[in-house]
Amino acid sequence: PDALEAIATRPDVDLVIVATGGLVALRSVLAALGAGKIVATANKETLVAGGHLVMPLARRLAAGAASATGDAHHPLASPLGWLRPVDSEHSAIWQCLVGEDRASIKRLLLTASGGPFLDSTAAELATVTPERALRHPTWTMGAKITIDSATLANKGLEIIEARWLYDVPLSEISVVIHPQSVVHSAVHFVDGSVKAQLGTPDMRLPIQYALTYPQRLPSPAATVDLISAGRLEFRAPDEDRFPALRIAREAGVAGPRASTALISADEIAVARFLGGSLDFNGIPRLLGAAVERFGTSPSGESAEPSLDQLVSLDAEVRSFAESYR
Repeated sequence: PDALEAIATRPDVDLVIVATGGLVALRSVLAALGAGKIVATANKETLVAGGHLVMPLARRLAAGAASATGDAHHPLASPLGWLRPVDSEHSAIWQCLVGEDRASIKRLLLTASGGPFLDSTAAELATVTPERALRHPTWTMGAKITIDSATLANKGLEIIEARWLYDVPLSEISVVIHPQSVVHSAVHFVDGSVKAQLGTPDMRLPIQYALTYPQRLPSPAATVDLISAGRLEFRAPDEDRFPALRIAREAGVAGPRASTALISADEIAVARFLGGSLDFNGIPRLLGAAVERFGTSPSGESAEPSLDQLVSLDAEVRSFAESYR
C-alpha cells in the first residue's frame, strides 16, 4: 500500500510525474510535496478531491523558495513551480500566466473540443454506444478520459482543478467549446486583453513544458499550422444536453465531499457504460445522484475532509455507484 509513497519520496528523486487515475495517487502526492519534491500531475482527481490538502503544501514550498532566493519571481517561488499541471488545458493557462500578476486575471477560459456528439440531439444521445463514444474527433486518449470528454464531465473536473491551481473563484472560470482543439485555453485579463496558448493536439508539448520549466527546449511535436487550420470556431456549451458540466460545477461549489463523490461516481459510471450496464445519459444521472447523496458533510465532520476521510468516502461512493439503477 505504501509503494507509491516510497517511490515518490526517495532521496534520489527530484521530480514526480503523476499519471494515475482516481484517488490512488493523493497520498503519494502529499508525501512528495512534504518531502520537497516537484510534482507534475496529469491526475485531475488529486486536486478535485484533495485540493484543500495539496495546495497549502505547494504554497509553503513556494514561500520557502522565495525566502531562500530573495527572488519573488524565481520559478520555484510560485506554487505552480512545485505542482505543475500536465493536462493541455491547465498547461495552457499556466503558460499564459507566466510573468503576469494574479490580480490582473479577470476570467479563465477552458476550451473543450465538445467530443464526438457536439451537435447530437437529446434523442440521439440516448442511443449512444461505447464504440461511438470512443471515437474522439481530435485527440487520441485512454477510454476513461475519452468518455469524460464526450459527456463534458472532463471539463467539469478541470473547472474545479483550475480553482485550486490558480486560486481563482469558480464563478470566474468559463468553458468554451472549440472543436478544432488548437487553442488549448486562454486567460481574460482585467484590461480586456485575452492571452491564449495554441498548439497541435499532442500531449508531448504540455508534458515537456512541465519537465523543462522554466526553459523551452526543442520538441519533436509538430508546430500548429494556422493556415492549414483555416478557421477556429468557438461556442458556448449546452448544459441541457450535457448536464455533467453543470453537476461538476455545483459539486465544486459544494466542497470537497461533493467533488470527491463526483469523481468516484464518474469512474464507476464510465466503467459501467463501457461494460453495457449503464446508458450514456445514465452517466450524468449517476453523477448527480452521488453528489446529492454524499455531498454534504455529516454532522460534526469538518467541511474539509482529511485524507483518510476522503479515502473512506471514495469507497462508499463507489459501492453506491456499482448498485445504482
